[in-house]
Amino acid sequence: MKILYAEDEAALSEAVTEVLKMEEYDVVPVYDGQQAVDKLLSEPFDGVILDVMMPKLDGFEVLEKMREAQIFTPVLMLTAKAETSDMVQGFSIGADYYLPKPFKMAELMARVNAMLRRATQYRSSELHRGNTTLSTGIAEVTTPTGSLRLSTRETDLLALALKNAEKNMSEQWLSENVFGKPDETDGVKLYVSYLNNKLGQIHSDLHIVEEDSVYKLLEEEV
Repeated sequence: MKILYAEDEAALSEAVTEVLKMEEYDVVPVYDGQQAVDKLLSEPFDGVILDVMMPKLDGFEVLEKMREAQIFTPVLMLTAKAETSDMVQGFSIGADYYLPKPFKMAELMARVNAMLRRATQYRSSELHRGNTTLSTGIAEVTTPTGSLRLSTRETDLLALALKNAEKNMSEQWLSENVFGKPDETDGVKLYVSYLNNKLGQIHSDLHIVEEDSVYKLLEEEV
């Protein structure tokens, strides 16, 4: 699988690139945000690793340009800032995973493997309920009224909800299955809000409700 790795620290870039290659990933390293955008617009990738602090364009700006160009490749953000506000900013513009610096290589590889495994798992299936269809391969949700593209996180969340329709889904379970760790509760709340908003925009009869940190997919007339 092919990964774009954008990191301006040369020594770190070399070390991470070697580790990824040892895991048999095809890695394309770039060293500033503009190089990252140019590569993303010119060739396909299975996953993207973006450092936040880069010259020319930072990681958030690269991510925004990706999503504006309808490039929904999953993205892992690397940052020296461990602030919740930075995590929310990344998630709000379409980041899929988040890893603060400094990090251990084993932790990085776990995030990368989870990101690419999930992307492969949902590559080419459709899930239906009520008036709504989720096409996981193209990250698109459709109703008779219209369709919208989803981020990778939104796709994962809706796929899990559809596969467990009307079952109780704990916040910890969703965090583990969507974010790869059990303590990303703010992320779960944020993405449920994003997803419900998009479902409402296309008049889906589905929405996710929450009570006491337990979530459930409901189908109602619209």
